[in-house]
Amino acid sequence: MLNWLLLGVSAALLIALSLYSMRAAGDKEESGFLVANNSLGPFVAAATLVATGYSGFVFIGSPGVAYEYGSLELFSNTFYTPAFLIATLFFANYLRRKAATLGSRTIPEYIAQTHSSGQAGRWLQGIVALIILLLLGVFLVSQIKAIGLLVSGWLGVSPVMGALLITLLVIGYTMFGGLRAVAWTDAVMVLGMVLGSCIIAYVVFVEIGLGELIGKLNVIDPEFANPTTGAPYGDSPASAFLLLPYAFLWAAALPFMSVRFLAIKKDVSMARVGIWVTVLGLLLNFTPLAGLYAKAYFPDLATADLAMPTFLEHGVGPLMSSVITLFILFAMKSTANSLMHTVSTALSYDLRSALGRHEGFTTTMTFNRLMVLIVGICAFIGMAYLPPVMILWLGILGNGTLMASLFGVTLCSTFWQGNSTGAFASIAAGFGVSAYLLLGTDLGWVQGPLYGCLASAACYIGVSLATRRSAALATS
Repeated sequence: MLNWLLLGVSAALLIALSLYSMRAAGDKEESGFLVANNSLGPFVAAATLVATGYSGFVFIGSPGVAYEYGSLELFSNTFYTPAFLIATLFFANYLRRKAATLGSRTIPEYIAQTHSSGQAGRWLQGIVALIILLLLGVFLVSQIKAIGLLVSGWLGVSPVMGALLITLLVIGYTMFGGLRAVAWTDAVMVLGMVLGSCIIAYVVFVEIGLGELIGKLNVIDPEFANPTTGAPYGDSPASAFLLLPYAFLWAAALPFMSVRFLAIKKDVSMARVGIWVTVLGLLLNFTPLAGLYAKAYFPDLATADLAMPTFLEHGVGPLMSSVITLFILFAMKSTANSLMHTVSTALSYDLRSALGRHEGFTTTMTFNRLMVLIVGICAFIGMAYLPPVMILWLGILGNGTLMASLFGVTLCSTFWQGNSTGAFASIAAGFGVSAYLLLGTDLGWVQGPLYGCLASAACYIGVSLATRRSAALATS
């Protein structure tokens, strides 16, 4: 009953924030739905960025990786904070100003406007929107799967029923408030996430003791306490450093992350946003300790993704377990609502713009909200038929491949402007290389998307130069 009460109170709060944000949008309702009327202050901007970036992967996926592969994950996890900070300080301001100049309200629209106009630009916007639908849809399915696993034990229901309850809740507060509601609810949820991470650190460092934990891991296998490989990120422990560029690209190139930069107030200092990103990010880096605890005391779990639920059942008391589970649920919902918003926007706004439709039912807020509902239901159905797979790997498949696809047209275009032909080529190259390396080889999880980014950049620059040269020769 306590768990149901906690869920009910938090759900009421989130729905209330959503309805209030809808009222706050006033006569700029669509702008509020897409980019929160460019109204986010430093703390809310940092909170929604961190809450989304440090989502279910850091509370379920990362402890699962630590359980399966060892303590290297505790070191690897720390690279997300400096990566997000670098993206905030050195990329966000450029993107925010350029998008404001162009009038861009989504990342696909920004990509199209910076590379072409007319028919070619619409094609580019439509293709980027379709890729977002496919790849972020995969990531959304993984998030709902993780939510189902967590909620089933917490509420005493089946994983499918737990996933359905939370999916309906996320649909509810996302469809009414849009990005403004997503950001405000994230700001509330990230505080609970930080508290949950700190409680995990207290249990391991104070109640158990690091020495005892390391001793138990050494009895099972010394590799867990002192890994000699970089698995699952590569062959060498140095492969963990690849997470720094990977996480930077995550924040800068993924539309559901970078769209937050478009929503920040024009007069807000990015340094102030960066300070909050650093503080919140560092406090969220303790969660892999739960996976090491589960490995030390329960080494024979059926799947690695049960590491965090096992910690909650045995590492803390019932009351604290209920509260931390709610905070973990916050983390998962913060990403699920962002994904629903971005994917539904690709459907309701970007594809409609690509088709040249600027009036009628498809331009109404009712249509935008209907797309959120459809995306959420489709993701739930996809989760129900998902085969057994590690949640973190599925997230990397969707996110990493999308990141590689958009690397050329987002990051490279910041420093060197290509043309629409180069943009099409870079999207195809990044998508193909990353998807092949993740699905068809045993290369490390991080290396595949990074090689895809290199292929995307090479094609973006090479094809743009070649087509410009051909056009110049034809003109002369």
